[in-house]
Amino acid sequence: MLFLRYESFRQYIRWYPVTTIILAINIVLYIGMELYGSTHDSMTLIQFGALFSEPPFSGEYWRYFASQFIHIGFDHLLFNCFSLFVFAPPLERLLGTWKYIVFYLGSGFIGNLSTQLFYNQPEPLVSAGASGAIYGVFAAYLFIALFYKKALDKQSSSTIKTVVIVGFIYSFLIPQVNLYAHIGGFVGGFLLFAPLFRKMPG
Repeated sequence: MLFLRYESFRQYIRWYPVTTIILAINIVLYIGMELYGSTHDSMTLIQFGALFSEPPFSGEYWRYFASQFIHIGFDHLLFNCFSLFVFAPPLERLLGTWKYIVFYLGSGFIGNLSTQLFYNQPEPLVSAGASGAIYGVFAAYLFIALFYKKALDKQSSSTIKTVVIVGFIYSFLIPQVNLYAHIGGFVGGFLLFAPLFRKMPG
């Protein structure tokens, strides 16, 4: 099973340095935001780099990357960090450091870009979180499951398909979830993975 983590703490850090750094940044920023104000407070979120649909903040493109590392509440942080901890490591090993960084940030960027392009509600939107990048990770595994079936064991293939289906059902049913980021990150991840991935037999 590809998604079972057997590594020790030291092995995890040594084998998956980028994922470890991303997890650390997420946690440190969460603690800093809670000490500064609150991760549920819109002004704190905006000051730390959340996406905001109103100008002039909507035109600040650094937020498309910064917002991937901040989270709204502990549950949000926990779910996204758990998903990263479990699913991201094999992809980091598969792509290598620099391609993985490009893939992760690129998927998140496309998810955030989709949010800004397609959000059309009257109330302003404050959006943050790693979900767009994480759905890009899910898309990469789905790409492998569809086009390189022998590269994934049956249990891992079944797991990723279930996660994607359940994740999108959840995204449609829960009002607070940024559906645009999930769909955008997923589509972006699927498209980005193909040119970054070195083909394997199967």
